[in-house]
Amino acid sequence: MVALSSYEVEYIATSTAACQGVWLAHLLAELMGEEASTIALKIDIQSAIALSKNPVFHNRSKHIDVRFHYIHECVEENRVQLQSIGMMEQLADILTKALGREHFCELRSRLGLSDVQKAH
Repeated sequence: MVALSSYEVEYIATSTAACQGVWLAHLLAELMGEEASTIALKIDIQSAIALSKNPVFHNRSKHIDVRFHYIHECVEENRVQLQSIGMMEQLADILTKALGREHFCELRSRLGLSDVQKAH
């Protein structure tokens, strides 16, 4: 699938993450003899959250493959809770983007990593 915009990429990734998260929640619940809990997904693109909650088919989203609309079903059934996160708080950016030194160091410390050079 080729996404045409950043919100489509985020929407597709959210649907994939929801699929894996719901499966893991059910597996853990079954192992522990409990009911599966709602999982929380943090997303930094508001339009992907809006599309997940209300997949209105219009010119910009009608070409998205039906399988990726699984996230809408998960949100409606309260299996997944979508949370907005600011772009500066996105921990995954340290793995995917070129960052300024200050932002890189902040994210690195939030991940619990330390600078090896300073440790010696």
